[in-house]
Amino acid sequence: MNPYSLSVDELVKKARRIRRRIVALNAGSPAGGHTGADLSEVEILTALYFRVLNCAPDRLDDPARDIYIQSKGHGVGGYYCTLAEAGYFPIDWLPTYQHANSHLPGHPVRHKTPGIELNTGALGHGLPVAVGIALAAKRDHSARKVFALTGDGELAEGSNWEAALVAAHYGLDNLVIINDKNKLQLAGLTCSIMNTDPLADKWLAFGLNVTECAGNDMQSVVDTLENLPANGKPNVVIANTEKGAGISFTQGRAEWHHRVFKGDEITQALEELKDE
Repeated sequence: MNPYSLSVDELVKKARRIRRRIVALNAGSPAGGHTGADLSEVEILTALYFRVLNCAPDRLDDPARDIYIQSKGHGVGGYYCTLAEAGYFPIDWLPTYQHANSHLPGHPVRHKTPGIELNTGALGHGLPVAVGIALAAKRDHSARKVFALTGDGELAEGSNWEAALVAAHYGLDNLVIINDKNKLQLAGLTCSIMNTDPLADKWLAFGLNVTECAGNDMQSVVDTLENLPANGKPNVVIANTEKGAGISFTQGRAEWHHRVFKGDEITQALEELKDE
């Protein structure tokens, strides 16, 4: 079971705290960060680590634990802030993000950071590995579930669709694919760079269940993750999010893909994220 199992109201407060940590994390990084991607995924990660996932910091080697794969590895800043908040490593590691010899490099690295299950960063890599883990769990008659978070721009990689074929073929109903559909990638709109819509129709055509949610609304995220279809098929959740969500001047702005907070921006962001 999840050691926290927080209420939705508690999750909302936790998400706000994680966003504050993201602001400080990226502001203090000598190599920049991926602020927009970090912020769009916050509700998803908060719901997973503080309510949904059957895993805990003291069970890192438990063969029955659920597995979470951050396929959109560039969003690792938000992932680190969530893991630290959940107790996987000390909070005082966060200011070392991307510094020399840090436990927190610019993409997830399993042997450096407690709680990381897979090295990711090459887009289109995480989901295929998640499918393999889910298949192995099935063959081991394990009750574990495997969750993989992808970016929407990442879905232009053909490896994801090969993985979808395998997942459907083997009936991997222990697999949950979450698309962080924030509609922006790198320098512009995903629909302009490489359009993946109609996205739901594509997943359905490959033989997977599809559910959509408002990905920055905690109630919607929780309701969706806790009520997925159970019909022998893998599940896809299309989480309709906003890049840079939660801060007025970063929301929906492509330039915040790789921008970080500076000067008065730090003060303004933290002011907007104060507890209500």
